[in-house]
Amino acid sequence: MIKRFRGSLLLLTAAVIWGTAFVAQSEGMRYVEPFTYNAIRTLLGGLVLIPVICGFRLAGRRNPDAEAAADPAVTRKGGLCCGVLLFAASSLQQAGIALTTAGKAGFLTALYVVLVPLLSVFLHRRMPKRMWLCIAAAVAGFWLLCIREGFTVNRGDLLVLASAFFYALHIMTVDHFCGLRADGKVMSCMQFFTAGTLMTVCMLLFEHPVLQNILAAKGTILYAGIMSCGAAYTFQILGQRETAPALATLLMSLESVFAALSGWLILKERLSAKELAGCALVFGAVIAAQLLTTGPANTSNRKD
Repeated sequence: MIKRFRGSLLLLTAAVIWGTAFVAQSEGMRYVEPFTYNAIRTLLGGLVLIPVICGFRLAGRRNPDAEAAADPAVTRKGGLCCGVLLFAASSLQQAGIALTTAGKAGFLTALYVVLVPLLSVFLHRRMPKRMWLCIAAAVAGFWLLCIREGFTVNRGDLLVLASAFFYALHIMTVDHFCGLRADGKVMSCMQFFTAGTLMTVCMLLFEHPVLQNILAAKGTILYAGIMSCGAAYTFQILGQRETAPALATLLMSLESVFAALSGWLILKERLSAKELAGCALVFGAVIAAQLLTTGPANTSNRKD
């Protein structure tokens, strides 16, 4: 009982960190451009995971049999593939956050939970018929949340929605390589360095990073890099060891709620009754999708 409570508490803490990170990302856009912000915080996240991985090994927290069975070649390939998808997802999300609210971005990002089973259909994996109701509810929620008068959609909303699609692909790719005996912790660290390197290249090609502006955004960058990428991922690893898969994914999906709450409390963002109804529908679809879907594809990794 104590272990289960501890695991749930760790996963809930991770969800809080990921949700509040939307505020940090939104505030960071006041000082630096998207690629600059993401490049620094993603590389920082990779650096933070290095001592975490070493700590697991020194403390003997890794399963020796699993470690021996891990395939280094598969791990490297998985890190590269996941890193490319993480680069696409994070870049779209960060660009969208600059044009929409933190709360809406959190709920729209949470659609990856519904998109995973939907994409699984194209891989000839059976999906419960009730899952289509979740997808319909999510689409209805997106309409209420993002469609404005005159049938227009905020460009930022579309960018964040596109990022949810790539996050779904990322989760499925993580599941694929973990099934091929990749080392999950090392693969995650590699994906951060892969994504961070690509973001750095884009930063140098398309943006004009200014040291003074980066220093002005250092608080949000440090939070997103150390807490969101490093600490929250570690809490996820520890928490999932002591929590049933269905409960674990349910707890982690609460990041969308904390994103909306933190946007309201910290950034003083306001949502209309129509947008609140959209949030409720999207969150309901996320929760229902978690309860209807089982298996490692929905619990293997978080992405941001």
